Amino acid sequence: MTGSAPRVEVVFALPSRTWRTFVELIQAKTVRDVVHESGLVEVCERETGQPPAGYGIYGRKVRPTATVIDGQRVEIYRPLVIDPRARRRARGRH
Repeated sequence: MTGSAPRVEVVFALPSRTWRTFVELIQAKTVRDVVHESGLVEVCERETGQPPAGYGIYGRKVRPTATVIDGQRVEIYRPLVIDPRARRRARGRH
C-alpha cells in the first residue's frame, strides 16, 4: 500500500449478503475501534437484531482489545441462530 495511509478491511457477512469497508489507521487502534468506525456494528444489529457475537482477524477469534495493523481483515461474527450441537442432536433424532 505504497503512498497511502495504513488501513484495515472490516467485513460482516450473512448467508445472502456481505458488507465490506476500509478504515484508515491514523494511530494504533483496537479491533473495537475499527469495527465501530466502520459502521458495520450497526449493520449487524439491524440485520440480526443482536450485537456482534465476536470478532476475528483472518478467521482467528480475537478480543475486542487486540491491536490491528495495516492490511489486516477484521471480521464481525454474527450471533448463531441455533446452537450447532442442538442442530446435530435434532438431526440425529430424525
